[in-house]
Amino acid sequence: MELEVRHLRALCAIADTGSLHKAARQLGMSQPSLTTQLRRIENSLGAELFSRGRTGCRPTPLGRSLLSRARPLVAGMTALITETRAEAARAEGPELHVGSTASRALPGWLRRLRARLPGTDVGLRVDVSAHALLHDVADGRLDVAFVHEVEGCPLRVPDGLVHRVLVAREPQFISLAPAHPAAAHPVVDLADLATDHWMVDPSVDGEWDGLRRVLTAAGIDPPLLQGDYHTASSLISLGEAVAPCQPTSVPREDLAVRPLRGDPLAVRLLLYARPATPLDPLHADLAAAYREAAHRAAPYRAWLRAGGTAEPCLAAA
Repeated sequence: MELEVRHLRALCAIADTGSLHKAARQLGMSQPSLTTQLRRIENSLGAELFSRGRTGCRPTPLGRSLLSRARPLVAGMTALITETRAEAARAEGPELHVGSTASRALPGWLRRLRARLPGTDVGLRVDVSAHALLHDVADGRLDVAFVHEVEGCPLRVPDGLVHRVLVAREPQFISLAPAHPAAAHPVVDLADLATDHWMVDPSVDGEWDGLRRVLTAAGIDPPLLQGDYHTASSLISLGEAVAPCQPTSVPREDLAVRPLRGDPLAVRLLLYARPATPLDPLHADLAAAYREAAHRAAPYRAWLRAGGTAEPCLAAA
């Protein structure tokens, strides 16, 4: 087996994240596939490149030596691909590749971008992993990424990116069944949810650790479920679980949305790009779209009018 650039890229991802699981998510592949690939690489070289333990993967001395030579090769290939794609895009017409974690501001943002950039092909990729999106911006696969950073769990941002802050502290609300006793109140205390099953998506960067930190600080230890938020909404509507949700979430007949007292859960909303990207007009369109989404969500609108934030982008909400 001969080493290829994709193998070197995988080794760099494992070293950067310190985890096969996180590296696989960043590379867009399954963990078993990456584990098999690493085993084949090590077998071809006749030695271990990483030591595995409960705290993750760490390069061995041989691994560090290989990585020191691999990184310039990967960076060079990335630059070659980025520059070639940029030349091809200029030849075929303007394109804007947008990445984002889930947000209800996306439809309004895309609508504004297409109005601002007529004739430009505006593409969108949504990913649960902010880290994966940021690496795609750094590597030239995306032009801009709108991501959230869970409070207490800072993102690992690749070198060379610039950013604008959309919302410095966006509170996370709680989604629960309308028949839940706590839903009878306009604001919910964490203590009122101490015996509920909390559902969280562990594939969302920082989500699991951020929630666990807040619950521990509140002195409660509720049972936790892991799953995506599409599944969560089904369980919540049946009264089987509660889950954090974005404040821009619009209540439904089978789902109630309430703020948490004291706003213990929060994220920071950020827009990232490479330095050459004109970020300010993109940020202005995103701010308008977010304001629109906030205004549509009655619980968030009420929270804002009660003095919940002084964010400039929400001044008119």
